[in-house]
Amino acid sequence: MSLKHTNSVYFIGIGGIGMSALARFYVAKGFIVGGYDKTKTDITNALEGLGVSIHFEDNIDLVHDAFLNKEDTLVVYTPAISKDHIELNYFKSNGFKVLKRSVVLGEITKQTFCLAVAGTHGKTTTTSILGHLLNVCDVKVTAFLGGISENYNSNLILNGTDVTVVEADEFDRSFLTLSPDYACITSMDPDHLDIYGDASELIKSFEDFSKKIKPNGKLFVKNGLPIKGITYGIEDDSDYSVQNIKIINGSYVFDVKTPNELLEDFKFNLPGRHNLSNALIALAMSVEYGIPKPQLAKALASYKGVKRRFTYQIKSEDLVFIDDYAHHPEEINAVHQAVREMYPNKKVLAIFQPHLFSRTKDFADDFAKSLSHFDEIILLDIYPARELPIEGVTSEWLLNKIENEHKRLIQKSELIQHIKDSSAHVILTIGAGDIGEEVKHIKKALSIAS
Repeated sequence: MSLKHTNSVYFIGIGGIGMSALARFYVAKGFIVGGYDKTKTDITNALEGLGVSIHFEDNIDLVHDAFLNKEDTLVVYTPAISKDHIELNYFKSNGFKVLKRSVVLGEITKQTFCLAVAGTHGKTTTTSILGHLLNVCDVKVTAFLGGISENYNSNLILNGTDVTVVEADEFDRSFLTLSPDYACITSMDPDHLDIYGDASELIKSFEDFSKKIKPNGKLFVKNGLPIKGITYGIEDDSDYSVQNIKIINGSYVFDVKTPNELLEDFKFNLPGRHNLSNALIALAMSVEYGIPKPQLAKALASYKGVKRRFTYQIKSEDLVFIDDYAHHPEEINAVHQAVREMYPNKKVLAIFQPHLFSRTKDFADDFAKSLSHFDEIILLDIYPARELPIEGVTSEWLLNKIENEHKRLIQKSELIQHIKDSSAHVILTIGAGDIGEEVKHIKKALSIAS
């Protein structure tokens, strides 16, 4: 994909987290950038602040003239866009260069030294830790993140273009377009079964991904996964493992055993063993890349996290309010483990908005089990995202499966009142839908109440 004659890049679905990172990349490279999205958000506002022209109605007449010359325009779209999208079909039928986001990202990875992070959980946090480590250690890196980094308030870290850090997304197999030098696989729990049909197909696609690594490249895998590679794990016999874990003032302090030596005294501020595992693989890839330990330790200690990944909204003696993107039973279990480790003996209220009818249907019993562990549960209606309803699959149906006396299904409009009525010390909002939009209202109401 040569961009030699390309002056402008037009994004269909520009507000998506992956698309907007790519848009920022092309803005930084000096291209004219514009796009369409169906809704105005903080992300689209930030892009408009960079001079990107965006409109919110699917109408070719609203596309700026700068993007209507097929000779010098690249059109990028996301698979979340429907097949009957007017603008997308216009560009396709009029001979424009039209590529999926994953293909464009794949081409960028071919031209750089690429570190790719794959796995059904932990991709965004791991990618942002890895991008942060390399950036602080002054590697000429561009990191494309699937979330907004708290350190950079952006989903793009840009410090040069020799090295790229990317999320390798298994959704619709788009990670098979990538060509990494180093890759890791954090987890292979069943997910996206609406795409894959069954778990064995998902595992096969991870195997296919492992074959995409460039010659002389390296694959890192979480210990216990059925794929061969350099292993990593917590307090085990992996090639890279976390040892001597202590919790000091709410932070982890630990050592890292590498194949050659013991690296001592790392500090990491995110709670939860799942996050410790994410930090470890980012460190392992950085060590293999050749970064010395003192620089890495300093960089890791300054890492602040990703928005909506165990993000503290309120943290006081009397009340803790945490927001997290968890939308799979294993992710909810990880959040539960982190909360119990940090706040033993405290009452925890979890507010969960299921994401997708198909995922709720596929994992209903597992969701019920993971949610039952909290002291109190509030369920919201299922967030449909790209799907139509499935008969019988509702939040009420899920609620009936949860074994816990303190559970209820409510409307979003009732949420703040129910939270105020609870005696919980720790309040959690979890889910990948628009529950994230409620967070600021909850925070404001709780701040006033306290």
